[in-house]
Amino acid sequence: MARRTAAALLLLVLASGCTGDPGSEDPSAAESTGSPSTSSPSAPTATPNPTQDSSPAADPVSVPGVAAQTHVGDRLRLGDVRERTAAFTSYDVTWRVRSSGPGADTRPLQLSGVLNVPSGDGPFPAVVLAHGYIDPAVYESGQGMTRERGFLAERGFVALHVDYRGHAGSGADPSDGTDLRLGYAVDVIAAIDALRRSEVAVDDDRIAVFGRSMGGGVVQKVAQIAPDAAHAVVAWASVSSLEAENFNHFIRGDGDARATAIRERRGLPEQAPEFWRAASSRPYLDRITVPVLAVHGRFDDTCPPRWARATQRAMQRAGVDSDLVWYDDGHAFGPAFVEAMERTVRFLEQSAP
Repeated sequence: MARRTAAALLLLVLASGCTGDPGSEDPSAAESTGSPSTSSPSAPTATPNPTQDSSPAADPVSVPGVAAQTHVGDRLRLGDVRERTAAFTSYDVTWRVRSSGPGADTRPLQLSGVLNVPSGDGPFPAVVLAHGYIDPAVYESGQGMTRERGFLAERGFVALHVDYRGHAGSGADPSDGTDLRLGYAVDVIAAIDALRRSEVAVDDDRIAVFGRSMGGGVVQKVAQIAPDAAHAVVAWASVSSLEAENFNHFIRGDGDARATAIRERRGLPEQAPEFWRAASSRPYLDRITVPVLAVHGRFDDTCPPRWARATQRAMQRAGVDSDLVWYDDGHAFGPAFVEAMERTVRFLEQSAP
């Protein structure tokens, strides 16, 4: 397997589960309608920023700060067989992440997850999955994107579901939840690296990332901090690309202990606006060099549709090769799930190098 080290991030996406504004607004003309006949995304026009920020003053809890560090994933190990079908075999897996560089926590961290491997010899295209918010106290390994993992494997994709730090069999979160969950992006980058270094028959040039809800924000940051790690990005029902909006919407008024800890360490958004912007993906969208597909339900009452529209417009201004597709569905995607997944698979196939 080709060996690649991904420069990454100790960032976090602030999203919990949530309540939000109904999504009845129609998308703008620049966005797609959700039917299979949506127009192809335009080519990128902006020159990406360098992968790393050389400023020694960069805050480790920021996109530039995490990009200035190095994050390595290795030692991917297959565990018990969870499921075996005619199309794929599902395994419990573990791997390791190690970080170095300015402000990094250098202690190795073991992560867990679930890996679906298609039947056959490969090499197979692969997708690393970043799930949405589930309380770590009740989260079970592989939870949150089980449908997506099986759908992809049945269509010939290796699918690796990441249990973030502090979840299931993964090691404890070193930040205790105060790094705005940006460490989750580091976990995804390490998963990509570990998969490439493993004996699993993956096509190293065809590894994508796919996140939903909170995970949608995670994969945007993965693409900013490690632009060469994945060949494409998919974000379903994503949180806001501004962390202040996520904090105010999901955490601030919920009596969450993290709100107090974050306020004491960093200040509230109105008190420390520069910190909150630097921890957000929107100011750094021009770092993204791969195609992006965003999928959102018009009736999403968890992550308001206005967030998806604002992020798409910001991506277009930044010259990102991006497309936003709408469906008449809610946050969890019920009736539109199969159609949206078929659209996602086409995007992954068409965006492959």
